[in-house]
Amino acid sequence: MDRVFIEGLEVDTVIGAYDWERGIRQCLRLDLSFAWDNRPAAAGDDLSKALDYASVSARIQTFAEASQFQLVETFAERLADVLMSEFNIPWLHLKLTKPGAVPAAKGVGVEIERGCR
Repeated sequence: MDRVFIEGLEVDTVIGAYDWERGIRQCLRLDLSFAWDNRPAAAGDDLSKALDYASVSARIQTFAEASQFQLVETFAERLADVLMSEFNIPWLHLKLTKPGAVPAAKGVGVEIERGCR
């Protein structure tokens, strides 16, 4: 299985359960891997047959700008659904980090895998 990945994508969104978090935007850091057969794109050097990570990244940014979830779990689940359906991705792994959520930690968050490899 081939994989396409995006590492360290930072997005700003409204995220958090506390009242003070509902009025500000916070940074989330995303690391994603997608199952994708790269052979058709590579055979003809054809972007239209590749998973366009620039388009995927732009869609993630748009999703984050419009989101207002309390839980990082909800953000991750909904984003996975959007990406898999809109880009016809059969499998993805998403690591979502919320820096600064716990003062003594570099970051906290969730990792999910969805779909079939």
